[in-house]
Amino acid sequence: MKQKRLCIYPKDIVKITGKSERYARNLIQKIKEKLNKEEHQFITVEEFCAYAGFEPEKVKEVMID
Repeated sequence: MKQKRLCIYPKDIVKITGKSERYARNLIQKIKEKLNKEEHQFITVEEFCAYAGFEPEKVKEVMID
């Protein structure tokens, strides 16, 4: 069984949204600010989906391994 990641990276957001990597990095920063996370902390797939309005299962299907 393949291990799934818990966190989302800019490359995943690029593939999901079709936007640039700069956009993806900025979006992650906005989500961290909204969730009061520190710079070293990661964003989970569920946190990204809650912010962006996506269904987690669909996002996990598209994510790059």
